Amino acid sequence: MKTAEVVLIGGGIVGSSIAYHLTANGCRDVLVIERESAQGKGSTGKSMGGVRAQFSTPVSIQMSLYSIPFYASFEERLGFPCDYRAQGYLFCATSQQQMAYLRTNYEQQVKMGLQNVRLISGDEISSMFPQLRADDIVGGSFCSTDGFVDPYSAMNGFMAWAADHGATLWKNTSVTGITRDVSGITSVETTRGAVATRRVVNCAGAWAAAVAKLAGVYLPVEPLRRMLVPSEPFDEFPHTAPMIIDMSNGFHFRPEARGFLLAWNDPEETPGFKMDFDAAFVEKILTRAADRVPCFANLPVNHKRAWAGLYEMTPDHHPILGGAPGVPGFFLANGFSGHGVMHAPATGKILNDLILNGTTDLIDASLLSLSRFAEGRLIHETAVL
Repeated sequence: MKTAEVVLIGGGIVGSSIAYHLTANGCRDVLVIERESAQGKGSTGKSMGGVRAQFSTPVSIQMSLYSIPFYASFEERLGFPCDYRAQGYLFCATSQQQMAYLRTNYEQQVKMGLQNVRLISGDEISSMFPQLRADDIVGGSFCSTDGFVDPYSAMNGFMAWAADHGATLWKNTSVTGITRDVSGITSVETTRGAVATRRVVNCAGAWAAAVAKLAGVYLPVEPLRRMLVPSEPFDEFPHTAPMIIDMSNGFHFRPEARGFLLAWNDPEETPGFKMDFDAAFVEKILTRAADRVPCFANLPVNHKRAWAGLYEMTPDHHPILGGAPGVPGFFLANGFSGHGVMHAPATGKILNDLILNGTTDLIDASLLSLSRFAEGRLIHETAVL
């Protein structure tokens, strides 16, 4: 029977980051199990790639304060690119209530050590981007170190570095069972045979609940479809723009290649493994796009290039990190609720620390434990896009 120090179930960006951090910290026998023929076919390859520190809760901000500098130095650290672009995030408030919310978040962000965030006036937003309809924009929040990465490149960089330093990747391999005894995890059953191990990490993205069930663990993570619409080349809006968020309805967009990438969280969307793109979504999002950016009325879009991916949602929009109660050796890195790419570096560090040392100094890990749901300790993240 094959043996491994740690088995990671799921080879997306989260699993790849954990593999990197474990290997970089001397764990030489890490096995990553990926059921698809290639990595990134789940949520990673369908992500918008945004990274930001403009969150509302201290733990989310802390994870960003580790992750964004990590991405900024990614190529220097790993020798692989991740295409981090510090073009910023600009939240546009259309009411005094939204502005008060941004101000509260800003105060928390500064308190946590974020240095490049600032509150700006509606007039300043108008002068920055005269192409925006700004008659109702009362102000906003901008952070220059927020921006975007290429999720696929980052995932590949993490995994390639880990593989170069002793980690193993099994593709086209499904996990069919997880065995345990009174002392905890003993092995993982796969379509390539059994692997003896005492430590398993569930990084299965939107499919995490089914993997947890194999270990007898109930995980409150469910998939929610998110759709993205890329435009054809378009030069009537600057390509140096940040991610711009219209807080009146949640519509947001950023430059992508020679065009723009449009996103919006449809409140009518219901949970489920819906991987198909709904063509009716194009009109919904273009209506909102043209309302906020009048020149986007002429934005050329080929709906055949649009795609759908899955968020992995938890009840409080925060991830579940750490050991599963009652199952020694079974670790969780799940439920990122749309923030898996941006928080992958921090997740890798946190899980590495918890697996190898039993504690981490990056965050208060108890805040993100699975037990918080049974204990009523939910910490709602309201800044979800």
